[in-house]
Amino acid sequence: MDPATSMMIDGQQAFGMIGTILWTMLRTGGMLMAMPLVGTRAVPVRIRVLLAGALAMAIAPLLPPPPQAGGIDAATVLGVARELALGVAMGFVLRLVFEAGALAGELVSQGMGLSFAQMNDPLRGTSSGVVAHWFYLAFGLLFFAADGHLAMVALLVRSYQALPVAAPWGDAGASLGAIVDLFGQVLRGGLTLALPVMVALLATNLAFGALAKAAPALNPIQLGLPVAVLMGLFLLAVLAGELATPVQGLFDAAMATGARVYAP
Repeated sequence: MDPATSMMIDGQQAFGMIGTILWTMLRTGGMLMAMPLVGTRAVPVRIRVLLAGALAMAIAPLLPPPPQAGGIDAATVLGVARELALGVAMGFVLRLVFEAGALAGELVSQGMGLSFAQMNDPLRGTSSGVVAHWFYLAFGLLFFAADGHLAMVALLVRSYQALPVAAPWGDAGASLGAIVDLFGQVLRGGLTLALPVMVALLATNLAFGALAKAAPALNPIQLGLPVAVLMGLFLLAVLAGELATPVQGLFDAAMATGARVYAP
């Protein structure tokens, strides 16, 4: 084989590898952009693109070859949209679980009297209470401690095995319906996490209300807010040791829903 032919073959292989990585980056990048923690304004866009490229290069050799490029036509555009939609759907199910922690924090802050303490939260892209931010960070620490990032990579690889690039997306309506089912579990999970603290703080506020009615000269209203804040912080410290089991259940539900997205 002469050098010119060898260089042409190597060039074709190189373009084929680049095409495979670019097709893989669509679903990978969509998932990273929709995920919590990674897909937020706290992480620069360049870092997210580099992460998507590195992950795509790592898993591309394990996947079947993508379709041959035939120019920009309707099939290619639909394929790109399908890959992005799959990645965003898988990342969005995990973001929903993290919003359960934010919901629990907002409910707890109402009882503590800290609902007015709002801060700019770059992890959620909006303003949130300090207690909600604490829950969000706790969910993030538990996610990485339980190797959730590795579970998401495994979920991504299984999605390519079940639904390769350019393969028809079966019943997309049923896949998106699984996300709707997860939404109900997220609401129940957030309420379940906040309910013990809410009940204890409600009992504290009722006690101070009864004291204010019985002995108004003591002015217990001024003592109610500091005591509620201290009681809430104490209960959150106690709750921190019990978060792992219910949060792990929410993470398992998110992974199961992510699997239903590509294989309903």
